[in-house]
Amino acid sequence: MTALWIAHVHVTDDEAYGKYAALATEAIAEHGGVFLARGGRYVQLEGNDRPRNVVARFPSLEAAETCYNSDSYQHALSFARGASERDLMILEEI
Repeated sequence: MTALWIAHVHVTDDEAYGKYAALATEAIAEHGGVFLARGGRYVQLEGNDRPRNVVARFPSLEAAETCYNSDSYQHALSFARGASERDLMILEEI
């Protein structure tokens, strides 16, 4: 079953977060991830508003989790820490 990587982000340091985004794009692709939404227009109907929303599809929940724990993604993530407030989850599709 495929899985969705869903992130809701408030960027506090554009330069550092830009480094994260470039490196994370490569790490996600290495693990079979494909972006479905990345930024763009949205309507917040309920809950906390985070102005950057990202959805990527992975071949499986395990592939998405392996990506998150990979050295390449963790290196990318080091640029996002302190440069953003983030919520991230992986959700298996039905």
